[in-house]
Amino acid sequence: MDLIVLQNEVLALRKRVDWLVALLRLMVVLLKVTGASLNYARITDGSAKISLLRAIERSRTVLPLQSVLRILRLSKSRYHSWKREQECGLDDMPSCPRTSPQQLTSTEVETIKEMVTSDEYRHVPTATLAILAQRIGRVYASPTTWFRLIRRYKWRRPRFRVHPSKPKLGIRALSPNEIWHVDTTLIRLLDGTRAYTHAIIDNFSRRILAWKVSATFNTSITAELILNAANGLIDEKPTLLVDGGVENYNSAVDELVDSGILKRVLAQTDISFSNSLIESWWDYSSHCTFAVSGCSNSPG
Repeated sequence: MDLIVLQNEVLALRKRVDWLVALLRLMVVLLKVTGASLNYARITDGSAKISLLRAIERSRTVLPLQSVLRILRLSKSRYHSWKREQECGLDDMPSCPRTSPQQLTSTEVETIKEMVTSDEYRHVPTATLAILAQRIGRVYASPTTWFRLIRRYKWRRPRFRVHPSKPKLGIRALSPNEIWHVDTTLIRLLDGTRAYTHAIIDNFSRRILAWKVSATFNTSITAELILNAANGLIDEKPTLLVDGGVENYNSAVDELVDSGILKRVLAQTDISFSNSLIESWWDYSSHCTFAVSGCSNSPG
C-alpha cells in the first residue's frame, strides 16, 4: 500500500515538474523576445515570433492552450494570426498574398529601396519617383507608401554635389590692362559715419588704377573710374570683372561697354571665377587710417 502511494506521489511530482518546466520555458522565451510581457509590446522580428510559437507548442503537451496564452497575455486572435502567416514570414509588413493581398511583397519593398537609394534616380523627387515606378511597371504603390517606407527603414537618398568644384587658382592675366576688377566697399569710421570706397585694380600688376571715396553711395562713380583708368589706353581693351550690383549695371556703364572701351564680365555667372582679387585688396588695405574727411594714404 505504501508503495502505491509513493508511486502516485512520484507521478504527481513529475507532472508538476513538467508543468513548471513548461511554464519556465514560456517565461524565458517571453523575456528574450519582449523583456516583460505582450500586454503593450509589439514584436516586429519574425524569428522572435517563431521562437515564441515553438515554446507554445512544446508547452501544450503539458498545459492547455488557453492556459499558455493566459500566462503569456497573448490573445487567441493574435496567436492564430501568427500561425496562419508563419509560412509567409512573420516580420512586420509580410508579403502574404493569401492573407493581405493589398500589401506590398518583399520583392516590391526591395525594389522601392533600390530606386530610392540608387544614384540613377537621385535627381528625381520621391513623389515623382513613385509615379515613375508605376509607369515603367516596377512597383505600383502610392507616394504616401514610399514616404512611409523611407521613414520606417530610414533610407537615405544619395545627395552628391552636382555643381562643378570652384577653381583653387584664381583668374590670372598675362599682361597689364588685360583684366580689371572693380568693386565698392563700405567703411565705418570712428565717429559713426560711413565712407564708400570705389576702386579698380589691375589683375597683372595688382595696381590700383583709379579710386574714389564718397560719403554717399553713387552708382555713377563706376563709370567715372573706368574713364579715369582707361585714359591713355590705345590698343588695349581690358576685361572688367564686376559683381551684380547697380553700380556696375546702369546706363552710364552700359554706354561705355557699348562704345568698345572694355568688355564687362559678371563674376561667377559669365565665368566660373570670382571677383575676389579686389575684395581681398580691401582686407589688405584695412591698415589705411581714415579720418572724417577721407583717407590719409593713397590706395595706390
